[in-house]
Amino acid sequence: MGRIVLDKVSKSFGETEVIPPLDLTIEDGEFAVFVGPSGCGKSTLLRLIAGLEDATSGKVIIDDEDVTQVSPSKRGLAMVFQSYALYPHMTVRKNIAFPLRMAKMSQSEMNQRVEQAAGILNLADYLDKKPGQLSGGQRQRVAIGRAIVREPSAFLFDEPLSNLDAALRVGMRLEIGELHQRLKTTMIYVTHDQVEAMTMADKIVVLQAGVIEQVGSPLELYRTPRNRFVAGFIGSPKMNFIGGDEAAKHGAHEIGIRPEHIAVANGSGAWSGVVGVSEHLGSDTFFHVHDTGLAETITVRADGEVSLNAGDRIDLAPREDVIHKFDAQGMRIA
Repeated sequence: MGRIVLDKVSKSFGETEVIPPLDLTIEDGEFAVFVGPSGCGKSTLLRLIAGLEDATSGKVIIDDEDVTQVSPSKRGLAMVFQSYALYPHMTVRKNIAFPLRMAKMSQSEMNQRVEQAAGILNLADYLDKKPGQLSGGQRQRVAIGRAIVREPSAFLFDEPLSNLDAALRVGMRLEIGELHQRLKTTMIYVTHDQVEAMTMADKIVVLQAGVIEQVGSPLELYRTPRNRFVAGFIGSPKMNFIGGDEAAKHGAHEIGIRPEHIAVANGSGAWSGVVGVSEHLGSDTFFHVHDTGLAETITVRADGEVSLNAGDRIDLAPREDVIHKFDAQGMRIA
């Protein structure tokens, strides 16, 4: 079991309230991702769940037990940090086994759990090596292995891939997703990277200044963002926001449309402009278009075969059915 409930949990450091009282439920077996910009409170929230920070008010409940005053080691959780936190003088085997030795587990059971974790994480050939002999991705797998052997009710990941290069991040993202499918254990994952959130999560929790802006599946947040902040944070490239007369036509203070929902037209588009910068990524090309008569530069996601250069005229046809409307307070108008 691994159902986690935050009941009116808040956190203040002195006079500064970094997390106003909030409620949140992570169901058993879910992969939940806390996402938001730096300083939004996502890591603090994870540490409150882990018990590494004391809640100023409210309750942390795990599997129907109030653990607010329970020490981190007795909450049945395992945390994986971005820094790996491995012991450089120990072998991979001893690093993975470390929490079991601290728990005074028998040698036979300890060996069994280490071998099982090593098999799951493709570390069997590295058990007698030391961390300095491993790549960054392998070291992160060792850190995850150390969490697995504890057989926790939930895994807590605090930006575990931020120290890896782009290619390794993609690979580890897939490995963690496969690990969740295999173990079916609750996982809570903190990241500032919304692409990680979209590709990994069952449930995304979007935070800003300690406040939960929206909770939902990746597609829910993509299709029906609750407000302008969520709309602009979820999706890559970011949503285009347009005000002025164009927004007024739609009865809104501001409208938003995603780059992939604007087609390159041939002389018949609602907007016409000039290509400023083109980003050719192979399968896709991103055009940044100005001089459209709108105040804003418009980003368009087009097929990679579309060939336009800086200074070329371009006609754009936005899809009216996926335009998002926002009021003066930034809330989405249904």
